Amino acid sequence: MLKIMLAVDGSDVALEAVRHGIKLLRSGLDAHFVIAHVQKEASLLELATTDSDLIANASIEAGMDLVAPAQDLLKEAGASYEVEISLGEEANTLIDIAESNECDQIIIGATGQSGLGSILIGSVSREVARHSRLPVTIVKMPEVAELDESSDEEADD
Repeated sequence: MLKIMLAVDGSDVALEAVRHGIKLLRSGLDAHFVIAHVQKEASLLELATTDSDLIANASIEAGMDLVAPAQDLLKEAGASYEVEISLGEEANTLIDIAESNECDQIIIGATGQSGLGSILIGSVSREVARHSRLPVTIVKMPEVAELDESSDEEADD
């Protein structure tokens, strides 16, 4: 059985990555999924003015809310899965989660909603693909993939 990490950030493209994992399962792949979500750690100002445990717990709770739709999709598909929420820098922490869970592969959306990180489109997925020793599948939204294909066709004309 393969163990596949699904990186989830609450975005539509992250759910598309989950759907891609489900397609693999339905095609006959024997797989167990690790839903992984990373919340940014509190800033120094937040830590200085608030209880750090309270902030960490609130971040984990927020992460659980963000992964709930992914859990729903996997439950509906009858997939075997577990959830891991961590605090830290997104790309490195996702890689750490995949390695510590002995995953065989990572599936991640091309873009997501990572605050300032979303300015650099796909920066987290790009960093994960660049630095992970595991195979990484980067999933695009269907309409983005269609636009890419049509611009390729126009370039051929």
